[in-house]
Amino acid sequence: MGETTSEPDFVGGFTAGAESYAELDEAVWNPISTATVARSRPRFDELVLDACSGDGASALPTAELVGPGGVVDAVDLTAGLVEIARARAGDHLPQLRLHVADATEWEPTGYDLVQCVLGVHFFDDLDAGARHLVERAKPGGRVAVTVWARGALEPVPEVLATALPADLALRLQGGAASPTISDVDTPGALAQWLMALGLVRVRAEIVRRHLDLDDGLAWSLVTGTGLRAFLVGLDDDELEAVRGRYLAGLEAREVRSVDLTTLVAVGFRAG
Repeated sequence: MGETTSEPDFVGGFTAGAESYAELDEAVWNPISTATVARSRPRFDELVLDACSGDGASALPTAELVGPGGVVDAVDLTAGLVEIARARAGDHLPQLRLHVADATEWEPTGYDLVQCVLGVHFFDDLDAGARHLVERAKPGGRVAVTVWARGALEPVPEVLATALPADLALRLQGGAASPTISDVDTPGALAQWLMALGLVRVRAEIVRRHLDLDDGLAWSLVTGTGLRAFLVGLDDDELEAVRGRYLAGLEAREVRSVDLTTLVAVGFRAG
């Protein structure tokens, strides 16, 4: 696998839309993170790296589980999301250390657990970034990676493309807006990829979930995810026009729910 860069500024999109991202916590991010943490199994006193931690959906419950004798380093590039995580944590989780930083350049090593929930999709170089995370774990340490399963969020990106002005719609062609990684969108493929990066005893599971949509949730799936990057440059009137065409497109297709199925893989760094 090679580079996964694309024209839209996804980090900038999340920076501008941190509050919209957080609005999806209950419906999207928290359930996905809960499913991951249930499989990564943070334990008392462990040292954990939560890479691409967003607003803390996986880092906060992990910090609760490691207890006051553990440490969770939560790392994300988007300062606005880190501040939301800080507010959510309050003062009762001193073991949670929040950092505005690039997880693919994070240097500390020796973690008992490294986990990354829906973050590797944004790496400029998928293999290099994921391998860097694997190398943050101590020999024998656990690494948990969550990605979208094949077909996740469809047909939201396609419908959005039909709602955008022609010049912006071109940016959605070629799968640039798809949240899935084509080479690792099945459990077997995800497990094989992680083993090639240095993990052993990898177990990958599919976590099936669908979300019933109303207009508010449907639009939040654009403004609170990486799709927001495709709205950059639109003024308020243009944005409202896109929203109207997008919702009309979903209605015309009778889209009443969206697939939020993910894959969660857990393996161990080779000794």
